[in-house]
Amino acid sequence: MTKGERTRREIVRNAAPLFNTKGYEGTSLSDLMAATGLQKGGIYRHFASKEELAAEAFDYAWGKAVSGRLDGMAEVPNSVDRIKKMIANFVERRTGLVAGGCPLLNTAIEADDGNALLRSRAKKALQTWSGRITGLVKEGKKRREIDARTDPRRLSQLIIGSLEGALMISRIEAKDGALEDARTFLFEYLEQKVRSSKREASRKRKEARDEFTAPARPGGL
Repeated sequence: MTKGERTRREIVRNAAPLFNTKGYEGTSLSDLMAATGLQKGGIYRHFASKEELAAEAFDYAWGKAVSGRLDGMAEVPNSVDRIKKMIANFVERRTGLVAGGCPLLNTAIEADDGNALLRSRAKKALQTWSGRITGLVKEGKKRREIDARTDPRRLSQLIIGSLEGALMISRIEAKDGALEDARTFLFEYLEQKVRSSKREASRKRKEARDEFTAPARPGGL
């Protein structure tokens, strides 16, 4: 990595908490200069515009958030429990990963009618998160850990919408009740509506065995 690349990464790292806390419009050049220790020319030697820096700062902050939400999931064997671990991480690790809270919620609200570049970054982040959940659901269905009737896209929307909505309420009320309620609701929903019941799993295994051991029909395979 060149010195210029290291400097660029350091600028992004220092700018990310500012943009995530103050927003794009609320972050001034003087804020950026104070956070990075660079003058205007030193910052814009590495970035064509404030918008470009804000977009990369969002990617950095989102990467930190995702890393925290996925922590420990690889060690969980069951697909439903992996999803529950993701939910628990969201609730328990929403602070400390990056100042200002969830980058997706912050950027989506600010860029709703404004910055097209930041809006596109937020949309891509949402699609990535949704895709990860739908992937877990599809894998769980193949392994017969998740009910075959579960719609991956709808479940991902329910989870993301519940968590992000509860986060917004919790921030407004300055207490964690809405987030805790969301976690309780989603855990109960996953157990009651999503996890494949032992009886259902047993029935499917029996059907598979019966199909495998059934005698061949006369005159055919």
